[in-house]
Amino acid sequence: MTIHTNTDTMDEHESPELTEDEKRLFADLMPEDLNEILDTGVNRRHFLKLMTLAGGSILATQSAVAEQLMTRPFSEATPTGLDPASLDNAVNVSFKVNGTVRKLTVDSRMTLLDTLRERLDLTGSKKGCDHGQCGACTVIVNGHRVLSCLTLAASCEGKAVQTIEGLAQGSQLHPMQEAFLKHDGFQCGFCTPGQICSAVALLDEARKGDVSYVTQNVRQSAGSVKLSNEEIRERMSGNICRCGAYPNIVSAIQEVHSGKPVEQVFRSV
Repeated sequence: MTIHTNTDTMDEHESPELTEDEKRLFADLMPEDLNEILDTGVNRRHFLKLMTLAGGSILATQSAVAEQLMTRPFSEATPTGLDPASLDNAVNVSFKVNGTVRKLTVDSRMTLLDTLRERLDLTGSKKGCDHGQCGACTVIVNGHRVLSCLTLAASCEGKAVQTIEGLAQGSQLHPMQEAFLKHDGFQCGFCTPGQICSAVALLDEARKGDVSYVTQNVRQSAGSVKLSNEEIRERMSGNICRCGAYPNIVSAIQEVHSGKPVEQVFRSV
């Protein structure tokens, strides 16, 4: 079955009328989504579910109706705004995100992570554990790395937030991004935005002389800290990589910190 889609020709508020055959198709295969589809139209999530079914040959007996449906433009169910009256604990918040001032009305209990992903469409920061334990949601607020899943959006009033999307300057990657690419500091890439944001803030902390658990002399005079690999591992310990790319990540950070080439781990083995 040949499947074509066009998500660009339809206004995001339009929902094409489904034929009776198409309604029956969704009623048979995706009954749990039927009411939503009838209300808002077919969006990308529904399309992907249909693709999964098609890949499993479940649509064999309904391929004609499915192809007719999939060749039509789909609506993308993206909320363009929220009615403040619909929020139980609405607060107005204004903060700078990647250099741009953003003013939003949010629930006072909404986290910075959910605000970035759901309200500002900045999906680089990932929701991993949602308990502040994995570091995938790390962003930089006023120059300090924070766990955005544990940070309330309302607490960021007047602050500057930098996410992975704001590190590059146009087409020029941040040195830390380039180093991660060079040293293959990621595999699945899920934790990578948080790893890179954490690494960027880590170097700023070292330049300011902030100490860590493994700093040998915490009474030394204030000044830039020269990071050993042990220091980097300790300071990055809050960012978990389930793929195990830790040696590569340390090499990438060390290269940016020292300004000198570091041998690529996978070539030295």
